Order: sequence, then C-alpha cells, then structure tokens
Amino acid sequence: MYDALKEEEIVKKVGGRFKLSTLIQKRLVALNAGARPLVENPSRDKMMIVIEEILGDKIYLDMENNVQVADGPSPDAPPELDLANL
Repeated sequence: MYDALKEEEIVKKVGGRFKLSTLIQKRLVALNAGARPLVENPSRDKMMIVIEEILGDKIYLDMENNVQVADGPSPDAPPELDLANL
C-alpha cells in the first residue's frame, strides 16, 4: 500500500478523493503511453512516480479535468494522451 494515499495532505492538495483518483488514473495512462516522468524515482514504480509528482506540485487537474504540468510541457516530452476524444 502507498502510505501517501492514506494521508489527507494529498487529498487536500488535489481537491478531493474523486479528483485524486482521476489525476492518478490519467497520469498513469500517460506514463504507460510513453510520457516522461517529471521526478526521478529509482524504483521505476509508476504509481510512486505519480504520487511524487502530485506531492511535488508537478501535475494538477485543470477545470476540465485534464492533467496539466505545473511548469508547462517540456519541449522534448511526448504529448500527453488525450482521452476526451476516444
């Protein structure tokens, strides 16, 4: 189990449990599709990468529930997967 998910800090940071779940799921899809991690994690555990990105204020959900990178996309990163048009 991921201890960070048991804490209220991460829930409050994102804006609720539903938004947290949505952000985690969408970011995992993007990572699995080839997006580059925004944090260094030697274990290469994608769930831990997403948790670290959230706690480090690297990613967030915008008003339309799309994953956004806090500093904007890096020019060499592959585009995020758009699930809205599936």
